[in-house]
Amino acid sequence: MTQFKGTHLVRRDGKGRVSIPSAFRTVLKAGQDGNGPLVLRPSHKYACVEGWHPDGFHAQGAQIQQLPHFSDQEDDLALALYSDAVDAEPDKEGRIVLPRDLAEHAGLGDEVAFVGAGTHFQIWEPQAAQRRIAEARERARVLRMTLPPVQPMAAGGGT
Repeated sequence: MTQFKGTHLVRRDGKGRVSIPSAFRTVLKAGQDGNGPLVLRPSHKYACVEGWHPDGFHAQGAQIQQLPHFSDQEDDLALALYSDAVDAEPDKEGRIVLPRDLAEHAGLGDEVAFVGAGTHFQIWEPQAAQRRIAEARERARVLRMTLPPVQPMAAGGGT
């Protein structure tokens, strides 16, 4: 699956609908006339809405199942992930209705920012998105964050 990338400003219409940026619709495609389904949920870390391809969303559940059963961590993460998640199916123009509770969680107004985050995207109030992106860049700079090195494949590709 390709990744969600870029920042895109879009307007909400009077019915609370937003057009998913075309680059994001491409990632969501699931062989259904160019528009695939998605999962929306309130972020449990930030005042934004997360959008996930269903496969990526369900992969999170597999990770939760690796936690000790009945532990507080398993319980809390499962509720944070699933309790307010909703399925959304874009219309033929690629628009979705943002549920009122999700829009309120993110403080969304007439304009929203779709922000790519690799495996998922986030929907923000535009100024809050700018602040969050600047904060992430600064933290990465100060902590000198880097990616782990890629392990080279063994010669011959076998064992």
